[in-house]
Amino acid sequence: MEGGMTAELGTRVMQAGAAATAEAVRCLGAGGLVAFATETVYGLGADAGNGEAVARLYAAKGRPAFNPLIAHVADAAAARRLARFDAAAERLAAAFWPGPLTLVLPKREDCGLADLALAGLDSVAVRVPAHPAARELLAAFGKPVVAPSANRSGHVSPTSAAHVLADLRGRIDLIVDAGASAVGVESSIVACLGGAPIWLRPGGVARAAIERVLGHPLAAPPADNDAPLAPGMLASHYAPKARLRLDAENPRAGEALLAFGPALPKDASRAAVMLNLSSRGDLVEAAANLFSHLRALDASGAASIAVMKVPHEGLGEAINDRLARAAAPRGSTR
Repeated sequence: MEGGMTAELGTRVMQAGAAATAEAVRCLGAGGLVAFATETVYGLGADAGNGEAVARLYAAKGRPAFNPLIAHVADAAAARRLARFDAAAERLAAAFWPGPLTLVLPKREDCGLADLALAGLDSVAVRVPAHPAARELLAAFGKPVVAPSANRSGHVSPTSAAHVLADLRGRIDLIVDAGASAVGVESSIVACLGGAPIWLRPGGVARAAIERVLGHPLAAPPADNDAPLAPGMLASHYAPKARLRLDAENPRAGEALLAFGPALPKDASRAAVMLNLSSRGDLVEAAANLFSHLRALDASGAASIAVMKVPHEGLGEAINDRLARAAAPRGSTR
């Protein structure tokens, strides 16, 4: 079709570039929904100041209304127009932006974000992504864009345009295809709300790296997550249809197997289907493959997925967090 677009039951797909950016800006300005690549996963974007657009985003995802959204902006200056930065937040922004770190900060009264995007909170989650296609879009749009992962709520997060189309075909307006996401898990989230910075969600920046910049340990998150401060804090999040059996030493007959590392279980051949997060035992590769492998194993039709043990250090913390949430009983809201 003209301009490289294809029609998929009302959802268009365009290859990243000047034409796609211009169309995405037009679509966002009209209150539409645009999926685009970031370095973490694909985000589903809406104009953060347009309450109706944000409501359509929640509807498209089936997202819980009490789960706040991350506002994506082009640079730190734009972030400061939304939120108040303390000294710790300034250090973290200088060290990790643009990149896969979200900061939860006190919102400015004149931030202009829709209340629905903030889930009724006095704080705002904000990030400056590093992906060039995302940065081009945000700079061209000139306003904050809320962009949770571009999938149905509770489903596995998308790391390619094909994943987005499989989940949201006909529910969103446009997908800007910029290839596979490099990091493969969502951003880490730290709250800087006046006291000690709080570690809310592991992700694309390791906790140890953040603590080195701060010069002290991060505080633990609040125990009550009934009204979470940030995305990704519900226990039953990122859940495939199949049941997950974590830290499995051997697959059971008929199970799918999500492997890790060069040493496979002796009974690996019993698995109905197997994918390895990283045959080299590389946590960066494992993080990049996590969601796509879960999707593929889920699509195999297996009722259960046996998951080999993954180390907890570095990005392994984020991988294990996602796996634990995927394995949690449905409807759990710890």
